Amino acid sequence: RNGEIVIVDPEDVHIGDYIIIKPGEKVPLDGVVIEGSSTLDTSNITGESVPRGINVGDNIISGVVNNHGLLKVQVAKEFVESTIVKILELVENASSKKAPTENFITKFARYYTPVVVFIALGIGIIPTLLGGDFREWLYKAFVFLVISCPCALVISIPLGFFGGIGGASKAGILVKGGNYLEALNDVDTIVFDKTGTITKGVFKVTEIISYGDYTKEEVLEFAAYGESFSNHPIGKSILQAYNKDIDKDYITEYSEVSGKGILVDIDNIPMIIGNKNFLEEHNIKVTETQSIGTTVYVGRESYHIGTIVVSDELKENIKEDIHSLKALGIKEVIMLSGDNSSISKLVGEKAGVDKVFGDLLPQDKVSMFEDIISKKKSAHKTIFVGDGVNDAPVLARADVGIAMGGMGSDAAIEASDIVIMTDEIGKIGTAIKIANKTKKIVTQNIVLAIGLKLVILGLGVFGLATMWQAVFADVGVSIIAILNSIRALKVED
Repeated sequence: RNGEIVIVDPEDVHIGDYIIIKPGEKVPLDGVVIEGSSTLDTSNITGESVPRGINVGDNIISGVVNNHGLLKVQVAKEFVESTIVKILELVENASSKKAPTENFITKFARYYTPVVVFIALGIGIIPTLLGGDFREWLYKAFVFLVISCPCALVISIPLGFFGGIGGASKAGILVKGGNYLEALNDVDTIVFDKTGTITKGVFKVTEIISYGDYTKEEVLEFAAYGESFSNHPIGKSILQAYNKDIDKDYITEYSEVSGKGILVDIDNIPMIIGNKNFLEEHNIKVTETQSIGTTVYVGRESYHIGTIVVSDELKENIKEDIHSLKALGIKEVIMLSGDNSSISKLVGEKAGVDKVFGDLLPQDKVSMFEDIISKKKSAHKTIFVGDGVNDAPVLARADVGIAMGGMGSDAAIEASDIVIMTDEIGKIGTAIKIANKTKKIVTQNIVLAIGLKLVILGLGVFGLATMWQAVFADVGVSIIAILNSIRALKVED
């Protein structure tokens, strides 16, 4: 500040400020690298042990560690909105969203405890009134009370889910509550958004076609000016291909229509940039192209002057990852996309998904997802996986919404139930395995606690149980159940 480096708390740093991150230091705030290059240890955020390279212009998130090299970063988010704070909030709030099993045990204990107390009072008082030895029946009442204590159930079951949530977080999977972890055990359908989930979401301009007197360079320039205010990955790829400064004084009017395209006046000349239907809605006759990729049509006044083809790549091992999901019991994998149907089907075939629906606007994805659920023959749950702002409504509607990538949109992360801090589809399989393991552990704890208590309770009824056996039925079983719950922390990919 004022040309000097000062040490301040992260809460006192604001958007636009510059911070220096030395080698070995943890990144305190989200931002963009302005100077320097390094590698980052992202293991505590994403669960990945391989360092990630970072250079000027790259986004950097809080919580990762700078391995080497001095970095100058321009802050992009306030501390309360930073990645690390949001992660901590998600983990802290996870306990408030209990699984059905936890809720059942809590309600059970609410009624069970007073009943047990009254029975114990009856054991101690009624026989005494009938002439029994007071000390003997008081002892039996205490034995019964200790045996009946529900501590093992009430403590061990939430701990099982906490262990599962903790194990998931170690693997770079943030689960917002035990209810979502338990729901993963009952999933048979997964619906994916295409861009950023099935594909890398890294678009590149692969072809430019010009018509009339316009050159390819002019078509790209018009498109770049039109996309200069857009945050869409396709718009960013066009700007990257243009790779020149944009004089925004030439842009006098700008309007973006979600899922369709952009209306913009460049130097007072109306331009329309978007999909085929969008241009035809504005009475521009379009010359279609058969190129493989996402086609961006460029219209000037009432003429189609060119087409830009932007292509995306499938994620590595996507076919194997989807095959692994099916091996875990997933019956159907579906893909939704805003791209045209032919491109979407081609991507779907390569990825190995069962059904593909293309040409969907953001609002169409919600209605399509509703339609998928309504046509299901089973009562099993459905997952939706996405990463963009337009995915947020579907993520919120799904039985389990999963946001992909720590760099995914804030809206998607807020609306989701599970956040995967990497872009790996394979992590969904890991989450399901953790859920299955957690369910087994919780079931073991319930059987152990109830089974052993019933055995010793039976002995107590006949006066054969000692106080030490009663203590073991309560404290001993609790300790065994807690130790069993710790197993959920160990994650096996």
